[in-house]
Amino acid sequence: MDNAVATGFLAQMGLPHEYPLVIGRDAAGVVEAVGAGVDHVAVGDEVLGHVLLAPPISAGTLAEHAVLPAATVTPKPAGLDFTTAAALPLAGAAAVQSIDAIDPQPGQTVLVNGASGGVGSFAVQLLAARGVTVVATGTPADADRLTALGAARVIDHTAGPVAEQVRAAYPDGVDALVSLYGMDPAGTPISAVRTGGKVAGVAAVPDEATLAAAGLTGTSVMATPTREVLAPLAQQAAAGDLKVTVADVLPLEQATEGLGRLATGGAGGKLVVTVEG
Repeated sequence: MDNAVATGFLAQMGLPHEYPLVIGRDAAGVVEAVGAGVDHVAVGDEVLGHVLLAPPISAGTLAEHAVLPAATVTPKPAGLDFTTAAALPLAGAAAVQSIDAIDPQPGQTVLVNGASGGVGSFAVQLLAARGVTVVATGTPADADRLTALGAARVIDHTAGPVAEQVRAAYPDGVDALVSLYGMDPAGTPISAVRTGGKVAGVAAVPDEATLAAAGLTGTSVMATPTREVLAPLAQQAAAGDLKVTVADVLPLEQATEGLGRLATGGAGGKLVVTVEG
């Protein structure tokens, strides 16, 4: 999303922008001021939160000070460090809401396409915690990490079409697909899913007619990291029940380098930028 904003992709889509524009959606820090009617956090509190993507696109978090909507701010548990907390909001909420959309049941098998990134790392863990058999896509270098997070099988997406590899292992197809990779709906491996299965995610999801023709149902998900979603995730992370995969921590001066790594898919987890205030 940060690259979509930085390259002008959202401006080309017609979303109003207001300049100067600040990149970054997630943040963790200390409250310096609160607006009228805000009573769930106070000045001096350690918090994490998110700047919702709403027009005009302008506010961001890669700065010494950031203004966040109260609805997306929640207290940071004492056992959670700022770096980990800052990596949690958008990716964590995207994973939770994508999973909720497919409503998986214990014993079912779910394919997570794009499992090696920040959202995927959360999705694998949250699905496994529900008693779901997780099939995750990644590279051979990702296999051990994804298995440790709870994946029962890792599909090497560089070795051939994902759907064909999944069907070879699960001839009847998986029960559902969490789509976290790709912008082209035609490239989403829906043929890996059995008839009657579900598809959802924050990446490309084919339209209703295409899904129906394949005997599937599904929906695209717009992640909304409200405090009701973030608070439980923060508590799980603080307790050690949810691992937050931080690939690297960069100073603000290297934030552009981080955007480049995200653009090429070379992050392997969340990148966190630290700001000296």
